[in-house]
Amino acid sequence: MNNSISGEIKNRLADAKKVVMASHVRPDGDAIGSLLGLGLALQDAGKTVEMILADGAPSSFKFLEGSNLVKKEPSGEHDTFITVDCADFKRTGKVFENFGQPDINIDHHKTNEKFGKLNLIEADEVATAAILTNYLPEWGLTITKPIAAALLTGILTDTLGFRTSNVTPSALRQAAQLMETGVDLPEIYMQSLVRKSFPAAKYWGAGLSSLESNNGIVWGTLRLTDRKSAGYGGNDDADLINMISAIDGNKVGMVFVEQSNNHVKISWRALQPGVDVSPVAKHFNGGGHAAAAGADIEGSLVDIQKEVLNKTKELLNL
Repeated sequence: MNNSISGEIKNRLADAKKVVMASHVRPDGDAIGSLLGLGLALQDAGKTVEMILADGAPSSFKFLEGSNLVKKEPSGEHDTFITVDCADFKRTGKVFENFGQPDINIDHHKTNEKFGKLNLIEADEVATAAILTNYLPEWGLTITKPIAAALLTGILTDTLGFRTSNVTPSALRQAAQLMETGVDLPEIYMQSLVRKSFPAAKYWGAGLSSLESNNGIVWGTLRLTDRKSAGYGGNDDADLINMISAIDGNKVGMVFVEQSNNHVKISWRALQPGVDVSPVAKHFNGGGHAAAAGADIEGSLVDIQKEVLNKTKELLNL
């Protein structure tokens, strides 16, 4: 079936002249890696491309060539609208509320709602960037070194450096293929997964000091006061979830991040094989895949934390 969809996407991209691309709010490495990977390839093919992230390009990924081209909202006319790494359309942000149905939706989340006219969804792939690594040549698009760096960033970050349980031989071959363009994998690993700013490290400290564990769940809490005290400029968890995922003896890792608009962002990670956290996120109108998922819930931190922890225990039989 995807061979047929791939052919339709190839034709649609060939006809495109003015493209608007989007990924999800609070973008991670796969969001910006996929956006840049496909966006730069389309630019190289002579298309006019606007790459949009409602929250802008995260500072931790400014090392990627083309990140300076990412805008927070579209400005011009378009004939083609593409979303990448987005499980549901709402996650593109309010700037796209009245933008219309995407022409192409490319994603790897098992909870994807197939909201595009053409939907290329491959949940077995480790990242949306991995899907693009496979299909860009098939669509007549060249993977240059900057594009390879973006795609490799997506694969590395979504697998936590090839540490997640869904890593396959295919994922390693994709990485090797991208490295053959001259991309420095160790440097991208350091930039995207290891190096942290001083404010991010202080923010981590607050989260780690809040750690709790019960019924096979280990979780941390990041409050607005923690963010202000640390001087951290983002509204995410600064990848604290990756640290929590390394804590031994639990089945699920979680982070609760208080937001300024009376919302709480929750991230789940499965810490053992056979645990699927996506149904929990789906219950709270979020999404993701078996190993990693997230949701954004309106309400107070105290109330939401209690409700989400209870539902996580219930749905995962913990």
